[in-house]
Amino acid sequence: MKTHRNFGWGLVCNLVLTWEAAARGALPSEWQHAQDFQLNAPGLVKISLPAETLDAARPALEDLRLCDDAGNELPFLVSRPVPSAKAVQSAKSFQVSLEAATTVITLETGMTQPLDGVTLETPAMNFIKAVRVEGSKDNQNWQRLAQGQPIFRQLYGAGQLRVAVPAGAWRWLTLTIDDQRSQPVPFTGARVYAADVEATPVDLQTATIAERDENPGETRLTLNLGAANLDLASVEIETDEPLFTRPVTVAVPEVTEDSIREQVIAQGTIYRVALEGQPPSAELSVPVETRIHSRDLVLLIRNEDSPPLTITAVRAARRPVYLVFLAPQLGTYHLLTGNKSCAAPQYDLAALGTDLKLAVVAPVRISAVADNPAYREPEALPGLDVSGAALDVSAWKFRKPLQLTRGGAQQAELDLDVMAHSQPGFADLRVLHGSNQVPYIIQRTSISRVLPLSVTATNDPKNPKVSRWLIHLPKSGLPLARLSCVATTPLFQRSVSVSEQDTDERGDTYRRELGSAMWTQTPESKTKEFSLPLDGTPQTDTLMVETENGDNPPIALDKFTAYYPATRLLFKAKADDLVLYYGNAAAPPPSYDLNLVAGELLAAEKAAATLGPEEQLKKSSWVENQTPRTGGILFWGILAVVMVGLLVVIARLLPKTPQA
Repeated sequence: MKTHRNFGWGLVCNLVLTWEAAARGALPSEWQHAQDFQLNAPGLVKISLPAETLDAARPALEDLRLCDDAGNELPFLVSRPVPSAKAVQSAKSFQVSLEAATTVITLETGMTQPLDGVTLETPAMNFIKAVRVEGSKDNQNWQRLAQGQPIFRQLYGAGQLRVAVPAGAWRWLTLTIDDQRSQPVPFTGARVYAADVEATPVDLQTATIAERDENPGETRLTLNLGAANLDLASVEIETDEPLFTRPVTVAVPEVTEDSIREQVIAQGTIYRVALEGQPPSAELSVPVETRIHSRDLVLLIRNEDSPPLTITAVRAARRPVYLVFLAPQLGTYHLLTGNKSCAAPQYDLAALGTDLKLAVVAPVRISAVADNPAYREPEALPGLDVSGAALDVSAWKFRKPLQLTRGGAQQAELDLDVMAHSQPGFADLRVLHGSNQVPYIIQRTSISRVLPLSVTATNDPKNPKVSRWLIHLPKSGLPLARLSCVATTPLFQRSVSVSEQDTDERGDTYRRELGSAMWTQTPESKTKEFSLPLDGTPQTDTLMVETENGDNPPIALDKFTAYYPATRLLFKAKADDLVLYYGNAAAPPPSYDLNLVAGELLAAEKAAATLGPEEQLKKSSWVENQTPRTGGILFWGILAVVMVGLLVVIARLLPKTPQA
């Protein structure tokens, strides 16, 4: 009996759902995604679009559509609130006076509107000071506005010279700089900033730290914002470190020419300082104010000689995006996204724009992005053909299998074999499925990978003023970016150089410089590590590090480390047999239509493809196999043959001796 009841109840539910589907109009079949929300009353409606809606739509929301429950399209306006550009001007007058243990700056702002900050100008490069700010409207009655705000500048680039004050119409400002614990520094001018007329809202969300790489003197964080196409206002770093200052660079992966590189979009300084007798002051956010078309964001935190920060979280502040429309009735409405070919809508809603500021954001709950039932789910990058033109690989010397875990967008990092045996710019890389090419694009990152080294000290007894170490690399021709080492000697100043013994086309050996710098070490130095950028790519597998000792004893160096930049291939493929070919010095760079959808490929969720063992396909020719030294023998041998030939020709041209 219970079974019959359940069957009857299920039949009733199915009939109700069928009736509701028939009563509701079908959504347009050209859109892949749909979201629903309910309205309890008609009229002017303003809703905030979720981040996942922006992620599912095209960058400028060209494919965003709004439909009622009957499938009718409704016109709308998109509002993106952005902060107004702040008026900045130099102070009308600027006077500096030195008093007992203080520097007093009195300036006339020259602003009639409210201001909220002033930035000082100074040529000094290494200082930290506390500032007290007082304001006046008549240059007679003064009011304290700020106390103990830090200003500083450090040799490696970190700096903070702006002093914030409560917004107000201050015609006069006095800044008193504390010089009790350090010498006064010169100040040459000041700029004042007008306050915002009204605050622009932001939504905070936590960014996922997808990767953390410790490069020499730098921390690199790869952040996943969770969605693309966000209007990013700022990035805030959370850390429990008590005292620090760090310059921060914000970058995004961007398609440039035939590869993907990291483009800098913002720079700033984060700090937490506590001056004696003053409360701690901190600034942990970096302003960005840029639309980010990718889900990925790169933070480069310069540590210099300080240890890396302990970072507990990173938060992203984004500007909201509003949708404003006239709802004809209460009920269910649908947001549609995911149409890569439609044109942006053109609605005549000029009259609605005047009421935009009057609209209040409605507290509606928008459902998660779901597949449109009338739309067949496409594969990743449906417009991209995974097979290209056929290729004759008889001129390629090496290959490696590419191992995939699933089909779709792929990412493979190049290993040492590929970097050593391919062209310097990787123009000879080819991914093949059978005899056909698979289009790819190169992603050049700022990630530094560590290279294993073998080090031998080879000092010349005949030249005690020079210390020398031989660095043995696993392979020749590796694109090294920098070399670092650690000194156990506490006090010294040395000229350090990196070079290699190379040979020219004649086989003559010469010294090829790769980098040099002056290294100063004191007992007070926070780190004993020295990092030297390399100016060129080594051609051999042996580097030579030398220090000029002069009349000083040699220094002790240890922990030599080499770094090379990580380079990746991005492509789309099925889970099938793929092979990477390389090692053709005459191959021109490929030209694929994949560059047209490189941004889409970059934003897609990518599987990690791995490279298998190397296989040598073609032995080098006799000429190519000549080492640099035997190259000289070859040169002189050919020259000797030419000389013999010339002597034979000359002998034939000489007149013959008459016979007796």
